[in-house]
Amino acid sequence: MAHADVPRTGHTELLVGRERDLDHLSEMLERHASGVLLLSGEPGVGKSALLDAVARTAAQRGTRVLRAAGAEFEADVGYAALNQILLPLHGLLERLDSPTREAMRIALGFGAGPLPERMVVCNAALALLRSAAQDTPVLLIVDDLPWVDRASAAVFGFLARRLSGTPIRFLAASRTGVPSFFDGGGLPAHRLPALDADAAAHLVDLRFPDLAHPVRRRLLDTAQGNPLALLELPDALGADQRRAREVLPAVLPLGERLQSVFVSRVRSLPATTRTLLLLAALDGTGDLGVLSAAARESGADADLRDLDPAERDGLVRVAESPRRLVFRHPLIMSAVVAAATSSARRAAHRALARVPAGRPERRAWHLGEATLQPDEEVALLLERTARRILDRGDAVAAIAALTRSAELSPLDADRARRLSEAAYVGAEAIGALSSASALLEDASRADPGHGASLRSATAAVQLVLNSDGDLATAHRLLVGAIEEGGHGYDAEDPALIDALHFLLLLCNYGARADLWKPYYAAVSRLRPTPPRLLSVAARTWGDPAHADAETLRELDEIIEGTTRETDPARVVRVGTAAVYPDRLAAVRDAAWRLVGQGREGGPVRRHIGALLHLCLDDYHRGEWAEVLQLSEEGLALCASSGYAVCTWFFQYTKGLVTASQGDTGTAHALAEAMTNWAAPRGIREAVHCALHVHALADIADGDFDGAFARVNAISPAGSFPPYVAHAAWVFFELVEAAVRTGRRAQAVAHVRALRDTNVAGLSPRLAMLATGAEALVAEDDAEAARLFAAALAVPDAERWPFALARVRLAQGERLRRSRALSGSKAPLTAALETFRQLRSTAWTERARKELRAAGRVVGGPDGRDVTALTPQEREIAELAATGLTNKQIAERLFLSHRTVGAHLYQIYPKLGIASRVALRDALRPPDTD
Repeated sequence: MAHADVPRTGHTELLVGRERDLDHLSEMLERHASGVLLLSGEPGVGKSALLDAVARTAAQRGTRVLRAAGAEFEADVGYAALNQILLPLHGLLERLDSPTREAMRIALGFGAGPLPERMVVCNAALALLRSAAQDTPVLLIVDDLPWVDRASAAVFGFLARRLSGTPIRFLAASRTGVPSFFDGGGLPAHRLPALDADAAAHLVDLRFPDLAHPVRRRLLDTAQGNPLALLELPDALGADQRRAREVLPAVLPLGERLQSVFVSRVRSLPATTRTLLLLAALDGTGDLGVLSAAARESGADADLRDLDPAERDGLVRVAESPRRLVFRHPLIMSAVVAAATSSARRAAHRALARVPAGRPERRAWHLGEATLQPDEEVALLLERTARRILDRGDAVAAIAALTRSAELSPLDADRARRLSEAAYVGAEAIGALSSASALLEDASRADPGHGASLRSATAAVQLVLNSDGDLATAHRLLVGAIEEGGHGYDAEDPALIDALHFLLLLCNYGARADLWKPYYAAVSRLRPTPPRLLSVAARTWGDPAHADAETLRELDEIIEGTTRETDPARVVRVGTAAVYPDRLAAVRDAAWRLVGQGREGGPVRRHIGALLHLCLDDYHRGEWAEVLQLSEEGLALCASSGYAVCTWFFQYTKGLVTASQGDTGTAHALAEAMTNWAAPRGIREAVHCALHVHALADIADGDFDGAFARVNAISPAGSFPPYVAHAAWVFFELVEAAVRTGRRAQAVAHVRALRDTNVAGLSPRLAMLATGAEALVAEDDAEAARLFAAALAVPDAERWPFALARVRLAQGERLRRSRALSGSKAPLTAALETFRQLRSTAWTERARKELRAAGRVVGGPDGRDVTALTPQEREIAELAATGLTNKQIAERLFLSHRTVGAHLYQIYPKLGIASRVALRDALRPPDTD
């Protein structure tokens, strides 16, 4: 073998993002005549890891790897590094001639006598290596060249220029810009860059998959592709910080390894320079005017000229247009802060707080960091700042400001109030339930009489609902706080209004008339007037079947203003009021804004609420793929944030789609999970939603008896109980199931009760279904035909494809049974095409059978066509049919798991199935006998 083996792409497990660098090392070491490469790079960029990868692969291929690393404490010890690298060859010294062997023994410290001449040692080392290379190729690796002792560096330099034509390779690494005794002039070199954005993100995702998105983004911004920083910075953060439930420091702290790499350079600077750098790091804006003013306020006798040493050392630079101070790397900022004492940091914060000009939030933060003793002025400033921050949707920063405000509060009552406010924000917005619980305990200790405050009670209710508590307890706790509070029913009191909105939610969840009495009593006492949304939402969300036209007009006016709304809480509350009257399309843009903010680290609970509204609207609009995608996002959010009470939202939306598509096993399982969780807690709205999913799945399976029993448990035939909101959405299922099971009297009674409500006036979709329900019970065929025609003529009927197709199917079934075969084909064909587009296999089969009974020949069940699959789709389908997961398929086919999922979603409708459980049968060749 002529050369030492080095790793090549595809032959070893490569480091993340370093494939090209490893290829370059391979190319230079194998192809370049010198067989030498000098690797350089910034601290922490991954030089040592790359050397390790090269050494590991070379050793696996039979190359003898000899390694040494410079060390500062050995920099003055002659031949220390040479001893490291040649020690494994000690047994080969006997191969050398006597003078050469003796010189080598003395240089390596194994023999006594005067130290040989440098050139003698150099030639002896070369002879020893050539002897070793006769047995196997040799790879020399030297790390941290700047700390290699002078004598060893000279020998390494000699060797590096004399390896051409030998099976010996030399690879060494050093930090960029750091001098060393090694003379690398003219030798091949490669500077190792930082990881690119994609590789950096991939590395973080591999090592810290549960890192919250905003924290991940901040980490990537700070690390700037430095692998050591990417791996070490998260370890310096607390668990709540990593999950974005606690605010991150303005300057991220460094771990021990990062400190050892970066802080020493800062500590070597003059004191005045370090003061200026600390001011700049804590200010974070780079504004030279602010820095100059803060320097004067600091009393450190420093001016901007004192930045010169840091500029010369490459730590900072002054950017032009606009002129501002820029740290060469964000980690330098962290090193500056880490190198400063706590008293120096407080002094810097005080100086920055004294800088005038419109920076109220920054001034409050600086004062909060600089103050040690209780100070109501600073505490109040922080509290006001927290409210402004919260208005922008940054709940985590608001909690930090409120908590610091509480710490600086001289009075126990103020401390308790501010801690309760922080707990409320944590529980309400970001799901920091454990932190909220701790804050409430601190508030109670600060002021035991504060426990009944509205903020404390609302936060406590969140804790109850998201744990094992029941709705009745939560309702009683919140009603007591409202009725006993000292708010005077002031309609401008934000804590009171928030509490009433949460009470509205509890009342809806409970779906019992008795829960609403305290709510209406409190709203009626609000002065000067109750907010319109509280009154409107109670009717459109709490009891939509009985919401009158005036209420709906008010709702439309409220929704119209939401397009300009910036308060995340109000956007979700308006969307909630719009759910049952089918007004969610009007708030889609606002909901997507919240989802975007949530994905970037905005309030989790608002993110969840907006996702639910999009899912519900998408379901009715027929965008079922998006429903499933957003439902998964919602379920993941609930699991990661601790909002267990919201899990059933997305089990419901997934259940609607899976039941409607014919995947009834999945639908029933989701509904069972909802019921098992909600029933013991008294959350009847969730139970009603579960029954809705069960009923749709029963109808898909042709079990109309089962469907009737389910829906009748929500809304008994012939009645629309007050405050059972879901009764407005399941009446068509009840009437259809009653008709199909011979319960005509119950069907007629329910239609009669339907006429006494305003369900048909809520939306065109519900008007279509209400008229369709009347047509189902019409005795006269002509009347039924008239009613079906009226149902299908409602405005915007095409916006609700599943509802429209179900009414068309019912129309076609009635026409066929009345022997109007030719007339039945058009609505049945239209229904069939819609069901196929929706991938609704059960309803597709039902429409197909009706068409065949009407005398029209249609394609096979669900339009199954295995030949329509592309080769890759067929391969994915066959692997999925064996039981492999998307991830396992992706690994086998070198795809992403998302790509596999997307292909499967295209495969299902081609095969006429709804889920992977049916793949095996769908791929099986048809019988030929």
